Amino acid sequence: MVVTGGQRNDGAMLAEVLADIRVPRTGPGRPRTTPDAVLADRAYTSGVNRRMLAARGIKAVIPQKKDEIAARKRKGSAGGRPPALDTETYKRRNVIERTFALTKQWRALATRYDKLAITYRAAVLLAACITWSRV
Repeated sequence: MVVTGGQRNDGAMLAEVLADIRVPRTGPGRPRTTPDAVLADRAYTSGVNRRMLAARGIKAVIPQKKDEIAARKRKGSAGGRPPALDTETYKRRNVIERTFALTKQWRALATRYDKLAITYRAAVLLAACITWSRV
């Protein structure tokens, strides 16, 4: 989890979040640092994010914005092919959205009363641990 200023967009922090991924293996070996895919909404559809994911060998499951589709079509054959979208995988993104909705039930997290980023991050991690323990 990365805490940023309220005015920052999420897409700017995608590389930092991916760099922090460490999934331990059940047996011996180094932890996994690359997910199979990134499921995201249209806010993450920028070419920068897509190129960064492709360079790391991560499948991007991100729909295109309507204005990007229109711009590509205006260019004709020079616009290239549209990026592939695995619709079956994208349907599972609702789990992520429901988790955010559940986290926003914590009033202090939804309104960000904490002044210090470290305190806010601790509250988010506590909420995640409590939610995970209920599952």
